[in-house]
Parts: sequence; structure tokens; C-alpha cells
Amino acid sequence: MAEALNGTFKAESIELHGPWRDADQVERAAAQWVCWHNTERLHSALGYLPPEEFEVRHHRSQAPSKTA
Repeated sequence: MAEALNGTFKAESIELHGPWRDADQVERAAAQWVCWHNTERLHSALGYLPPEEFEVRHHRSQAPSKTA
């Protein structure tokens, strides 16, 4: 899974938006991509939800329900 994620990152960010001036520029681009990937990018394996939203829904479903 990690290799697949690395490949996606390289294809969607590094190769698509280069060439890069320096390591700082790559670091900023990587941070932006990770934020976008976790909060906006839809993932078919997660029911077409971004990972952050999937995680929130998962934790809500695991919480004990409040019954009267």
C-alpha cells in the first residue's frame, strides 16, 4: 500500500508539477498534496470519500449509542 501511495504522489505531484527549484519547494508541494489527498481526494476503496471523512464516519459508527 505504501508503494502505491508513493507512486500516486509521484505521478500526481512530483512529475506533473516539476521541475523543482530546490528541496524546500518540493517539501511545500508534498505537504500540500498530503493535505489535499487526505481531505479532498475521493477514494474508491473508501466508498468515494476522502480519508479524513471516512475516518470520522468510522469513529462515529464505533461510538456507543446514547439510549434513554
